[in-house]
Amino acid sequence: MNHDLVQPPVLAAGDRVAVVSPSFAVPAVAPAKHEQAMGRIRDELGLEPVEYPTTRQLDSTPADRARDLHAAFADPTIRAVLSTLGGEDQLTVLPHLDPAVFRADPKPFLGYSDNTNLLNWMWFHGLAGFHGGSTQVHLGRGGGTHPASMASLRAALFGGDLAITEVDTFNEDEMDWDNPAALTSVAFTLPSEGFVWHRPERVVTAPTWGGNVEILQWTLGVSRFVHPPEVYAGCVLLLETSEELPSADEVFRILRVMGERGLLEQFAAAVVARPKASFIHTPRSPEQRVVYRSEQKAAVRRAFERYNPEAMIVFDVDFGHTDPQWVLPYGGRLTLDGPNRRITAHFDR
Repeated sequence: MNHDLVQPPVLAAGDRVAVVSPSFAVPAVAPAKHEQAMGRIRDELGLEPVEYPTTRQLDSTPADRARDLHAAFADPTIRAVLSTLGGEDQLTVLPHLDPAVFRADPKPFLGYSDNTNLLNWMWFHGLAGFHGGSTQVHLGRGGGTHPASMASLRAALFGGDLAITEVDTFNEDEMDWDNPAALTSVAFTLPSEGFVWHRPERVVTAPTWGGNVEILQWTLGVSRFVHPPEVYAGCVLLLETSEELPSADEVFRILRVMGERGLLEQFAAAVVARPKASFIHTPRSPEQRVVYRSEQKAAVRRAFERYNPEAMIVFDVDFGHTDPQWVLPYGGRLTLDGPNRRITAHFDR
């Protein structure tokens, strides 16, 4: 299949970048963390952040959030668009969007979680984006930004291939953002056991599609912005789950829908994020976390064994709701070198 999505241009030092809230306007409830993130855009990335009317506005309408996205993409001085966070209603913004505005001046869009909606909408209209990099989480991070997150964020913005490597430790425990310590420190970290490879006999280089599993369920349910299954043939499927901690059965059932739709069989490979297994409002013991992660892996394997048994799968890659977070191409290319156990993200364009 032809997967020639339009890749956005790279940025230059000093460029202006939009900071928007297409879903939940988290800067309204955690302004200090937001300001910390804005400072790091200036100081660590050398870019100038630009806010819009709904960036800090709670309960803004979908039409107003769409208006801000249009304004950011229509402004020739804005060279990238970064989301502050995810949420749970970005699906309602999509009908208000005009793809012609986005196509007229393609720009990097970065986000994950609920931003799967917008990333998929752009993919549907022929535009590539980047999965990850929400400002509030990774740029506003307590204790400083993480080198892995920042290396991939810089690559997404400024170009250059990047090795996606295993990390020694990760974190999935939040501090309340009202706690001043959330600005200066990170909750305790856990040891990482590295990537888990399934059927690593091949090398696959292909564009990516997918995102947050729970949001993909909505995407498939609405179906307005989903191509026929064969359009995704040969792609690499990205899968990650959120702080809502869906059960293994729920993950399997969502993938089963993809399978019955003829979609799951299309992918040459899949990259599955390390599942977040505990949340500040629903904490779990270390033992429960191990079981949760193991059961989710088994659910993904079970779905692929039924619908696409030859697919290569890499589990526990750090690109989802845990920290650090590798920003990955969305519609751009990823190379999975199974025999050498290497992942490379291609950001050159």
